[in-house]
Amino acid sequence: MKEIKYNELSKELLDQLQKGAFLNVKDNDGNVNTMTIAWGNLGFMWNKPVFTAMVRYSRHTYKLIENAKDFSVSFPLKGQLKEALSICGTKSGRDIDKFKESNIHAVDSKNINSPIIEECDLHIECKIVYKQEMDPKCIIDSEIKEKKYSTDDYHVLYYGEIVGTYINE
Repeated sequence: MKEIKYNELSKELLDQLQKGAFLNVKDNDGNVNTMTIAWGNLGFMWNKPVFTAMVRYSRHTYKLIENAKDFSVSFPLKGQLKEALSICGTKSGRDIDKFKESNIHAVDSKNINSPIIEECDLHIECKIVYKQEMDPKCIIDSEIKEKKYSTDDYHVLYYGEIVGTYINE
């Protein structure tokens, strides 16, 4: 794997994010899970490169990330893993082993505890530096509230300092 700057493939990262990426977490007890995400932010805050991931309270990953210091995001940039993204976005790690069911493999990251997905092309490793629970009163756009939070299952935003970015060659 080749180390790159966090923003070197930002267009490709953001284009793929809309199609799906894998948010990977290993908690302090050694429990590992992945879930499909299609929302997030890549940016620069506090003089640090940052990726912001959103996890709903109802997700199995929420329990894990609350007991973790980091997370990774793995991006399949070549159109592969569509079925795995579907499984990891519709099934819960409470009920199945997502890695086995979707035939993907968690492998050690270079800089953090949480793994990456071996079959993906681009990986970012993030150390959690801040988290923010959504406040429903702060949603200004009523359409967002109606379409994305009609069941009141809000997100917690996890701001991760990007401590490693690399691609499979």
